[in-house]
Amino acid sequence: MSATPILAAAAPSGGAGSFIIQLVPLILIFVIFWFLLIRPQQKRMKEHREMIAAVKKGDRVVTGGGLLGKVTKVNDEEIEIDLGGGQKVTALKGTLSDVRNPHAPAAND
Repeated sequence: MSATPILAAAAPSGGAGSFIIQLVPLILIFVIFWFLLIRPQQKRMKEHREMIAAVKKGDRVVTGGGLLGKVTKVNDEEIEIDLGGGQKVTALKGTLSDVRNPHAPAAND
């Protein structure tokens, strides 16, 4: 007598049920990542795009390079920034990292 038929009969049958049980932890991990990492990052990106689109003349801005200044001219994709002392630079809107006090009236320097 051989032990092979006995082991084969005692082994659990694989199938769709075990496949679904193996997928549940992977799906759970994806859901956790979605709510803790992906969704908040997309929300921050959307808020940043809206903030950049709402830039107007007189706003104080910070560029990606760390320059601080006041917006003097706004085009579709470019803005002109007064850095003070008569120095003006042109920057792309996409390179702005922050708009400081966008709703406050511009102070006269």
